[in-house]
Amino acid sequence: MSDEKSLNFIEERIENDLKSGKYNQLITRFPPEPNGYLHIGHAKAICLNFGLTQKYGGYTNLRFDDTNPVTEKTEYVNSQQEDIQWLGFQWKNELYASDYFDQLYTFAEKLIMDGLAYVDNSTAEEIATQKGTPTIPGTANIYRSRSVEENLSLFRDMKAGKFEDGFCTLRAKIDLASPNMLMRDPIIYRIKHAPHHRTGNKWCIYPMYDFAHGQSDGIEQITHSICTLEYVAHRELYDWFIEKLGIYPSKQYEFARLNLTYTVMSKRKLLQLVNENFVAGWDDPRMPTISGLRRRGYTPASIREFCERIGIAKRENLIELSLLEFCIREDLNKNAHRVMAVLDPIKLTIENYEEGKEEILIGENNPEADDKGGTREIPFSKELWIEAEDFMEVPAKKWFRLAPGAMVRLKHAFIVECIDYKKDENGKVTEVICRYLPNSKSGSDQSGVNVKGTIHWVSAKHAQEAEVRLYDRLFTVESPDAEEGDFKDYLNPESKSIIEKAYIEPYLATVESHKPYQFIRKGYFCVDKDSTAGKLVFNRTVGLKETWKPNPAK
Repeated sequence: MSDEKSLNFIEERIENDLKSGKYNQLITRFPPEPNGYLHIGHAKAICLNFGLTQKYGGYTNLRFDDTNPVTEKTEYVNSQQEDIQWLGFQWKNELYASDYFDQLYTFAEKLIMDGLAYVDNSTAEEIATQKGTPTIPGTANIYRSRSVEENLSLFRDMKAGKFEDGFCTLRAKIDLASPNMLMRDPIIYRIKHAPHHRTGNKWCIYPMYDFAHGQSDGIEQITHSICTLEYVAHRELYDWFIEKLGIYPSKQYEFARLNLTYTVMSKRKLLQLVNENFVAGWDDPRMPTISGLRRRGYTPASIREFCERIGIAKRENLIELSLLEFCIREDLNKNAHRVMAVLDPIKLTIENYEEGKEEILIGENNPEADDKGGTREIPFSKELWIEAEDFMEVPAKKWFRLAPGAMVRLKHAFIVECIDYKKDENGKVTEVICRYLPNSKSGSDQSGVNVKGTIHWVSAKHAQEAEVRLYDRLFTVESPDAEEGDFKDYLNPESKSIIEKAYIEPYLATVESHKPYQFIRKGYFCVDKDSTAGKLVFNRTVGLKETWKPNPAK
């Protein structure tokens, strides 16, 4: 974390609170609603809440704000728990707003008995009209003057299931002239005859987020309730409920949420992409979800580093996706094994290499690692696969790869010289014929020949086939939310491409799921969950360098 000279504003507040003795220990919470999968924006909040208690002591609760039974699922609860632990954090208490439904109901009755809440039979449209506008005060309706006894009776009838959805609501009685629209008698309970993922059919009334959130914080004695900036206007209501109920005075602090280029962060929009099959589920590697990033090959360390680099601010800003890509490149450069894979193959035949001869070469797994990452055996034979782009019939200036008469080094192997090539009936090069220098083996080269180019290869006899999925930005514009029309109009049609038959060295045949690999000269890849015993599937995590060029037509 940051040192004292570069504390963010939340750290400054915490240090002052702890030094003054206001709190004996720091208690935070991460409170996701289980209505979708967590995304990179949530990762920032996770790193902040858990990171603060790691730095200052205390603990963090995981509390699911499950107050809307219609959209919430146990599937989402499980995925969110997995994501948090994968990022490297562990909560002290696993809690649910639904744990407090009985207590919250009691709180609501207390507000009624104190004359601070009433049952309203107005429709949603009528309530919106009665609230007025930011410049025009709201107007009271006839239900606002109901007696305590009538309100209490009606609220208990709501709880007993005597009314249909939408028949009435419970509203706090605050100030219809408040400049803060949220303080103009907000709804705190609504009727929803829907089974809850934890409480089943016990309840048919559910508290609104604003009523459940602060009270849950108070019950858990959260010292610093950290939210994103959209909740600034909610702070006044948060404090009002705590004051009127006389519960533990948790305090809310807001920071700028993460907005990332070339994607969307709205759970509603992400769900739309999933439901309408624009992506292959919440963990599609193009999605900004934590599970999608994990499947694509991002590491917990790279995401934590990204969150640390962007910092904590009070103003919204748009963070470049290239910074996230930089963080994963930095991490994988130190940790990914270097291997050889040919994605667009043509045959290379070494004319003067003995027919049937094989030999084992040794390659370092990661020259950037302190221990070089160990070594691996690489089989070599007369026929190899190389990348089609590594041969050019008529070489351009400063071309250092294969061409008629040109020489290159085969990675970890020998120097070869192109002496001929073959084409198919369509004029496409299908085979390059070379001679090799037997005394030019890497590590013991005695040929005296210097070449400028090195290319990768895979022995054709020993190669394993694999499917390779290449992913790019999900959208063609930096901020789809800011564009006119439907955000889906800006989906990138080239965000996914599939190479059905690539060739990989046999070392990769027994790779571990999610373990990172650098395909030499091609980028960083990981094994996808769709892999089978007969066929591996690799996802490209990120290229070796920034290559994105936005579509000028967009």
